[in-house]
Amino acid sequence: MPSSPDPRTTTATGADVRVRFCPSPTGLPHVGLIRTVLFNWAYARHHGGKLVFRIEDTDAARDSEESYLQLLDALRWLEIDWDEGVEVGGPHAPYRQSERHGIYREVLDKLIAIGAVYESYSTAEEIDARNEASGRAKQLGYDNYDRDLTDEQKAAFRAQGREPAWRLRVPDEDLTYVDLIRGEVTFPAGSFPDFVLVRAGGVPLYPFVNPVDDALMGITHVIRGEDLMPSTARQLALYRALADAGVTTFIPRFAHMPLVLGEEGNKKLSKRDPKADLFLQREKGFIHEGLLNYLALLGWSIAPDRDVFSLDELVAAFDIADVNPNPARFDQKKAESINGDHIRMLDPEDFAARLVPYLAGAGVISDPPTPSERSMLAAAAPLVQERMQLLGDAPALLGFLFADAVSYQEDALASLPANAGEVLVASVAALELVPEPEFTTAAVQEALAAALVAPAEEGGLGLKPRVAYGPLRVALSGRRVSPPLFESMVLLGKSVTINRLAALAGARG
Repeated sequence: MPSSPDPRTTTATGADVRVRFCPSPTGLPHVGLIRTVLFNWAYARHHGGKLVFRIEDTDAARDSEESYLQLLDALRWLEIDWDEGVEVGGPHAPYRQSERHGIYREVLDKLIAIGAVYESYSTAEEIDARNEASGRAKQLGYDNYDRDLTDEQKAAFRAQGREPAWRLRVPDEDLTYVDLIRGEVTFPAGSFPDFVLVRAGGVPLYPFVNPVDDALMGITHVIRGEDLMPSTARQLALYRALADAGVTTFIPRFAHMPLVLGEEGNKKLSKRDPKADLFLQREKGFIHEGLLNYLALLGWSIAPDRDVFSLDELVAAFDIADVNPNPARFDQKKAESINGDHIRMLDPEDFAARLVPYLAGAGVISDPPTPSERSMLAAAAPLVQERMQLLGDAPALLGFLFADAVSYQEDALASLPANAGEVLVASVAALELVPEPEFTTAAVQEALAAALVAPAEEGGLGLKPRVAYGPLRVALSGRRVSPPLFESMVLLGKSVTINRLAALAGARG
């Protein structure tokens, strides 16, 4: 007879939805981790439910307070909020596993009382020896040997000074659940042995504490990565026991998100790949709206023909059942393109404010900016907002506006035509005739067009605009690419503009 999902599986919807984000504080936050919290956050917000943020810090050798603080920094930058958990509290505190050992002991006692767990004294060497003697494959691991130890056998082990581990008595039947992304999944009976919940010495393990915390905190939906799917069978087995022991009244629903692949091949995006480093992406100049938009596309879409949307639109449309189970590939260029779309959606004043950390970090402006720097930035920001994909491009694009002198990039100098000196001299002559009070964008463009682009019979050099204005761009900014040329001249002012044009003309001989 085919197995069916446990009838105690939750049917929670709406405000009753409770999801969780439960990272271990190890290493730097990476984009895969952020996609996990994003999908949980969006699901909770869509339903009007709750997001619980707890910390799984039972591995003292790997966990660090620095990593914990980096997690907080990441979520605050991304503006992902949570309803219960670390830093905000809630009815199920404490929200760090390292502070919950007494709770785990109480739950273990309840499982002992109903016979759902048993003492296990077998060592790894003894398990291997028994498997070898019986012709059982070593990789099958534990053989459930200790399930039916007599009181006399247990006493004999204790007399040897051994302490027992506690193993869950796994049901001898198929375990089935309906994955919200992948449909019905069945784990056949006997596909995994009884497993350890608490080590000898009383140390609770992750396969125990994670479901116990979910049960005690009333988590209704477990949304996590596909790589954790094999552990779902053990969680289902433990959840049945927790329900039987009265620790919980329901079993949560599970959803396993697709893997995120690197840009090449079919391997999971490595945590060591620079593209996976959340803070490196922030350093490059992602804004949180753009990055979260792109991460949402790693398995989900708002519409077949639409990639750019706001976080409010994400929340309104998101359903975990719409997530595609197939692997998603991280595409840095697409991510940056979407980020550029979100940069263009910013209010100009907001955009200028977000540039400050990047400009100050590169030493382009003071921290905090002076009044004159703020004034220049407010005027210059609109010139680059339409052409930037990353805020980290700001120092290179805008630095010349705040500098006393220009340093020329080699590729910019190499791009200068043979007649660059003539072009620069003619430009200086033309701009000197523009009165200071009339040094506007329109007047500058008109004067330069007459001197450089107009045909010889009209007094100009007869150059194509690209040839005519390229040397001027290099003279002003030191780069081949810069904000709009005439507007930049006006921002710099007549005197600085002419001095820079003359300086490059002199350098060209």
